[in-house]
Amino acid sequence: MSRKLMKGNEAGIYGAILGGATHYFGYPITPASEMAHAAAQYFPACGRHFLQAECEVASINMIYGAASAGARAMTGTSGPGLSLMAEGISYLAAAELPCVITDVQRAGPGLGNIFPAQGDYNCTVKGGGHGDYHCVVLAPESAQEMCDCAYSGFEIAEAYRSPVIILSDACIGQMMEPVRLPGSVRPNPVKDWAVYGDARSRHNLVTSIFMDPVTIQEHNRKLEAKYLRMAQEIVDYEEFMLDGAEIAFVAYGICARICKSTARILHSKGIRAGVLRPKTLFPFPAGALRLLAGRVQRVVTVELSSGQMHEDVRLAAGERVPTSLYSWTGGVVPTAEEIAERLQKEIQ
Repeated sequence: MSRKLMKGNEAGIYGAILGGATHYFGYPITPASEMAHAAAQYFPACGRHFLQAECEVASINMIYGAASAGARAMTGTSGPGLSLMAEGISYLAAAELPCVITDVQRAGPGLGNIFPAQGDYNCTVKGGGHGDYHCVVLAPESAQEMCDCAYSGFEIAEAYRSPVIILSDACIGQMMEPVRLPGSVRPNPVKDWAVYGDARSRHNLVTSIFMDPVTIQEHNRKLEAKYLRMAQEIVDYEEFMLDGAEIAFVAYGICARICKSTARILHSKGIRAGVLRPKTLFPFPAGALRLLAGRVQRVVTVELSSGQMHEDVRLAAGERVPTSLYSWTGGVVPTAEEIAERLQKEIQ
């Protein structure tokens, strides 16, 4: 079936399987539970492997082991589960092990609630666990992009030998939309660095421990160079109605979709507005935002957090243009009309 109505969470599983995923290790957590449910059904049906771990700590370490052996391993979780995975993600990044992790964000801190939020920006984009590292962070705005990000996620992860985080939210994960599925299944290639338990891979070593300070410093410099290369090669973003715009909204996920409707409302009132949507949060499209800041009269960050992404927006925009933050937390999601009204009051 090339086109199917499904939730964003389920679309991520379809995309991953077609993208060559071989293993799913996970623990169900609202609002990401449909990922585990779908994986439990479809991975074995496709000859792949599914295991519900006893907790998120176990699942992320299972991914470490499977990825070390050349598997395309993934998991899905939400904020509290991601917190438990933080140490394992740091290990994966240090050992340069490719994998895909989907975080369907919900409100926090603490247990919070199950409603949409974007408060996991810092802990995914800035590292989150201990030490100096980054993961590639992709930001889908639809069920279709949940599928697309999962489909391409392993290719990106293996190209850079890095974990890839798909940073979604409860709205995107739970909404049902038609999804056009990829037309081919990607193979899982043999990796020359993996440990397969055979003579050819006998001398391969996968580790994140370096006892000598000089050695680990050299390793960290190697990782830094890789992250700089990512910024040059895979940074991605969308420009929406920005030609001749006076106001530029910067938003990702569900907020980007709402801001697109806001831009249309403002245009009907004679205010030229558009949206810059980061599709990669790491690497962040700072260069595109820097150029945009020289063309518009105001940059407005819209996010479901207290301003975590806004720090990166302000840094990129610099002193070129005034910046504002419109933020909501706790699971509150604004309407396009609310954002338009707030902007109109601000610029009067």
